[in-house]
Amino acid sequence: MYTKTAILSLFLVGASAFAPSNTASIKQTQLNLAVGEVAPDFILSDQNGKSIKRSGIKKPLVVYFYPADATPGCTIQAEAFNEQVKDLKKNFGAELVGISGQDVESKQAFATELGLNFSILADEGDEVRKAFNVPKAALGFIPGRVTYVLDKTGTCVFSYNNLGDAKSHVGAAIGALEEMKASEPAATNPFASLFQK
Repeated sequence: MYTKTAILSLFLVGASAFAPSNTASIKQTQLNLAVGEVAPDFILSDQNGKSIKRSGIKKPLVVYFYPADATPGCTIQAEAFNEQVKDLKKNFGAELVGISGQDVESKQAFATELGLNFSILADEGDEVRKAFNVPKAALGFIPGRVTYVLDKTGTCVFSYNNLGDAKSHVGAAIGALEEMKASEPAATNPFASLFQK
């Protein structure tokens, strides 16, 4: 009897996946923060105890969420971002922050060990992670690894979700910044018309 009930339940649940749904007017994405949406504001402390406010950063911002300090994948990701942080600032005028759920002391130890030249933020209680609705990985057991690129108004222009390839987040973020820069109107010289013949 139990087997018949289980099979019937699976059949009904599976069949409902093919049923038409009335969600056309609801904007759904895998990540709560979708391209075109303004990122939630937050104030978090970095490894030096400095408060960082998202809306106070008036330039492009790369926000990457990572599972935990000093783990192998997170170390690879932080080192890869650290290698590019100067270029992110110079070429794109962008800032970079990493966020995970450990406390400021953990951030300080991690940043010192790796010699990080950017802020990693302590999201104790995962409130910011929840506000961004960063999905969990490994059947919900591991905090997800997601990178967002925000424009200078805080609007999301790109999101990238890949737990397994931590280093790929850097290239993905740079690609998004390159696209964003290419789509900006070229600066014009107000005196150019004086020198044209």
